[in-house]
Amino acid sequence: MKIPLIYNLRSIRQRPVSTAATALGMAVVVAVFIAMMALSNGFKAALVKTGSSDNAFILRKGAQAEMNSGIDRHTASVIASLPFVAADETGRPLVSPEIFVVVGLTRLNGGFANVVVRGISPQALKVRKGITITDGRMFQVGAPEILVGATLARSFPNTGLGDRITFGGRDWTVVGHFTANGSSFESEIWGENEQFMPVFRGEVFQSVTFRMKDPAAFDGVKQTLETDPRITVDVAREIEFYEGQSRLLSQVLGFIAVFISGVMAVGAIFGAVNTMYAAVASRAPEIGVLLTLGFRPRSVMSSFLAEAMIIALIGGVIGALLALPINGLVTSTTNWNSFSEVAFAFRVTPALLLSGLGFSVVMGLLGGYFPARRAAKQEVVEALRAEG
Repeated sequence: MKIPLIYNLRSIRQRPVSTAATALGMAVVVAVFIAMMALSNGFKAALVKTGSSDNAFILRKGAQAEMNSGIDRHTASVIASLPFVAADETGRPLVSPEIFVVVGLTRLNGGFANVVVRGISPQALKVRKGITITDGRMFQVGAPEILVGATLARSFPNTGLGDRITFGGRDWTVVGHFTANGSSFESEIWGENEQFMPVFRGEVFQSVTFRMKDPAAFDGVKQTLETDPRITVDVAREIEFYEGQSRLLSQVLGFIAVFISGVMAVGAIFGAVNTMYAAVASRAPEIGVLLTLGFRPRSVMSSFLAEAMIIALIGGVIGALLALPINGLVTSTTNWNSFSEVAFAFRVTPALLLSGLGFSVVMGLLGGYFPARRAAKQEVVEALRAEG
């Protein structure tokens, strides 16, 4: 025979102060856990959105990132001529050989940050989906003009239309702002690759991205390119490359979230233990009556565990509500693969909220186990005698 849940709810209402204190302690832990995981989710989502499963991404063989890659013009021409490269409506191959460099710029608040400057081909906006010029226009071929990512434009001076930014020993005129579905591209500056080549690394690209005619045939594309004797390259799906770029920092942020939340959870669990021990002590006569009425010790233990988890669940809901306002809040961090700044938004997902609630229930289970066990082990006579 099980003890009705209404018994636990009435008990919780009789101890509003201690219940509220325990629930709030757990709420803070859950809010911190969700916030830290939302940070990790946001960073990972920003980099994964940067890539497309329809595109192949090419680096020099052995290069782990664009910064240490180099692809000559001959290699780029060979890639553009291959039959599995898609073409636009005019028949031009959808290929974008690109320059990748990092320059130091001063923030609006006076701080200093490394920013990615990417030299692209005119085809880049067709190769990559989701790129939209929101203000101004595309840069002109042969001109020292640049596009600035919308997120970057909000944090750095001289990024308005018509403004000039100096890097690489030259002045560059901002002619447009662009968005990229919230991806890391929005933290970059784009210009024509032919303009950037003589300023930075000379006659060499860092990567080549192309749209595949048949994305399902990627394995064959990869094998063909990597075994072609004319070129020496490594090939990956663009989305998988950027996902790999996010993995290390996402794992570090996830570890920090679990570590910090775990340390805080210890305190919250002890709070739950004290609350439930106090409940057991004050309700000893009730426990005796329950045992006398035929409720088994196992039912008594389950009842007190349920009570602890209800308190924890209340704390979890409060914590989730406290964390919700950070969803969409934009922050930035350093991408460890390029040592450049990436802006992204905190990402609180339904799955993350459920994880937070699950975390709170686990804290309630751990905090309520020993008090519940003690309640179940009380002798009927001793429990009834406590009433006197």
